[in-house]
This record gives sequence, C-alpha cells and structure tokens, in this order.
Amino acid sequence: MTPFQDVLSSGRAQVGVIGLGYVGLPLALVFAEAGLRVTGFDVDAKKVEAISAGRSYIQHIDAARVATAVGQARLRASGDFRHLVECDAVIICVPTPLGRHREPDNSFIHRTAEQIARTLRPGQLVVLESTTYPGTTDEEVRAILERGGLQTPRDFLLAFSPEREDPGNPTYSTRTIPKIVGGVNPESTAAAAALYALAVERVVPVANARVAEAAKLLENTYRSVNIALVNELKITFERMGIDVWEVIEAAKTKPFGFTAFYPGPGLGGHCIPIDPFYLSWKAAEYGVQARFVELAGEMNRAMPRWVVSKVVEGLNEAEKSVKGSRIVVLGLSYKADIDDDRESPSYEVLDLLREMGAEIAYCDPHFAEMPQKRAYDLRLRSVACNAETLAGFDAVVLCTAHREFKDPALYAGVRLLVDTRHAVAAASPEGPMRLVRA
Repeated sequence: MTPFQDVLSSGRAQVGVIGLGYVGLPLALVFAEAGLRVTGFDVDAKKVEAISAGRSYIQHIDAARVATAVGQARLRASGDFRHLVECDAVIICVPTPLGRHREPDNSFIHRTAEQIARTLRPGQLVVLESTTYPGTTDEEVRAILERGGLQTPRDFLLAFSPEREDPGNPTYSTRTIPKIVGGVNPESTAAAAALYALAVERVVPVANARVAEAAKLLENTYRSVNIALVNELKITFERMGIDVWEVIEAAKTKPFGFTAFYPGPGLGGHCIPIDPFYLSWKAAEYGVQARFVELAGEMNRAMPRWVVSKVVEGLNEAEKSVKGSRIVVLGLSYKADIDDDRESPSYEVLDLLREMGAEIAYCDPHFAEMPQKRAYDLRLRSVACNAETLAGFDAVVLCTAHREFKDPALYAGVRLLVDTRHAVAAASPEGPMRLVRA
C-alpha cells in the first residue's frame, strides 16, 4: 500500500479539483458527497465567488447540492493555487481545444501541470481527466511534474481517468457512469482506482494511461463517425425523396446489430467535434492516416452550410433573398434543455447568414444574452419565445430541440420553418407555414 492509500484509508484525504466547469464541478460534488474534503480551483473569480456563496452557475446542477457541500465544510473554492500542497489528490479538469488549424492545443494541461509542479510533494496523486491523445499523461504531464526531482512511483503517483460527463442526462450521472482509470505505472493505477471507488459506483482499471486516453477517443470517434454517416444519408435520401427520420425509426426496430444515431445541424459539445482530431493528429505522428476519422469530421463540419443552403432554398421559393431577410435561429445550446453552448453549430449558422446579408436574431430560454466566443462575437440578445415574435421573421431555423420549441402553437404565424432536429410536426395544409427538414 502506498502512502497515498494510507491517507485515503484513514479518511483524512483531501481532494483538489482544478477547473470548475461542466466536468470539474460535478466531480467535486460527488467527492464531497462521499465525505471527502474538496477544494475546487479555478482562475475565474466569479465561479469561486459563486461556490463560496453556495450557488450553482450550471443549470443542470442543483444549487442545493452546492450549498449543502459548502455548508458541511466538504467543499470550498479557491483561486490561490498554493493551496494545492494541502491536497492529497489533485485532479485536472481543464479545456483541451483545437488550434486554428485543428491541431490539438494542450497548453491548458501544460500550464496546469506546471502550476502543480510548484507545490508537488511526496505522497500526492495527480490525475488528468481532460480529453487528449495517448501519451499525454506519461510523456508530457509526467515530464513537467518530474522536473523538480520528484519521481513516480517513488515520490508521487500519476494517472489518467477520462471524463464522461453528459450534461442533462436523466439516466446517468457522475456517480453512476463507470470510471476508467489507467496509471503511468501499476502503483498509480491502484491508487487512482481506490480514490474514485469512494465516489463512483464502478471503477474500471485498465493497463495504463495510454489505454485510458485511447478509450475516451474511441468513444467519441465512434459517435462522430456514426453521426457523419446519418448526416450523409440524410442528404442522399432527400435526393431520393425518402425521409431519413422514418428510415431510422424503421431500422431501429431490429433488436440487434443496429444503434440509432440522428442527423442534425452539426456537432456540438466539447467532446465529439474535437476529440477525433486529437486522434487523427496523433495517428499522423505514427505514419497512419485516420481516414474514417477525417472524413467524418469533414462531413459533420459541413452541416451548418447545408442548413443555410436549405434556408436559401426556402426563401427562394417564397421569392425572397437571404440578403435583407429577417431570420431567427432557435437554440444556442448544442443539445436540448441545457445551458451548454460549447462548439454549438448554431453560432456558425448565424454567422453564415449574417455574412450573406440577413438580419439575424436568436431565441433561447437558457441564454438571455449571447456569450462571446473565440470565433464569434455577434453581440445579440434573445428575442421573446412566442408566436407573435416568430411571426415577424421571414424564416425560423430550429437548431436545438428545447422542449419550448416543440409546441406547434409557437409556429402559428411562421411562414418558413427550417427544422434541423425533426422536432416539429408537419405543417397543416391550411396553415401559412412551409416546413423544410434540414
């Protein structure tokens, strides 16, 4: 048993979680609810202030959970990274975006590892949860942590455990989703598995950190490829006069050998639009061209332009041009009924319409004001989500199937609805609306 496991078994272990976003905050809460003392670290002072006051800034995370954990002195938040020295386990939950040329950007991981290295002490366990390519943990993070002379496993332990968050999922939560764990050595695997076993229902140890890193990429590449397939079939079947949604419903009646995936306006969320490119980039280092991965990425990235082309067609049939038309996009979130807009295709749809001369607007009950993004700064506020407001637009583009957008009465006066999610029933022959599936 390692010194870390001795501390863990004593009940005195403290856990530090770096990055209090959609991954870090729920993870910090499940550790706190398991009885551990947790310090959440973030450079965003507003998040630190909110947690310290017992508030949640993520819609699907109940504020009562935060308030209870803080009130019981099980959870605190800090922007002072010197307190990392007090933590027996340090878990990294920072972003891993793509660069300008769709290359992996591990700068957040590197900076965080450097921050940890300043206070790293014997007996600590460090776990990376941020999605990345195989080799990051035992090559890049390990090298940074060992610069000061401490070595693993002699002095500290190091592992990778991929985050598997699915915001808004009513069936699975952080506690009930199985946790994969792989260390850079057997001692690290055992220690990390023991830590997570205190807070989650099932821990799945694997051979090493590289296997754990690869498992995460496989999960999301699998989804990316299959979504790209149905997006391509949507375009193909439309030319044949076949409804892809009806085809999917028919196919999924087969009780084996088929899993239903659904088309849409493009990929959103932090994982699926990004992770496969980490895999294809790393594969190239080994002289392998990951063709399926790259083709899927191309197909999915093309979908916002496909949606805009359907808007153009719909307006043309009404003898209108995009230029000068008033067009509203429904939904900024990348999936229904949550307040997570990371990598949402809605932004590109809006930006493309703006470039074509449209007067753009959006409606989303989860976003009163449009957040500024690295690639987009449209500075819009949500219009009212009611039939009277939507009737004033030349076209309505449904990009996110929020429950509010499924009410047929909302579209009573709409002239053109481009529905990318198959969320609205077909228009009545007597009504004014032309419904276009995209």
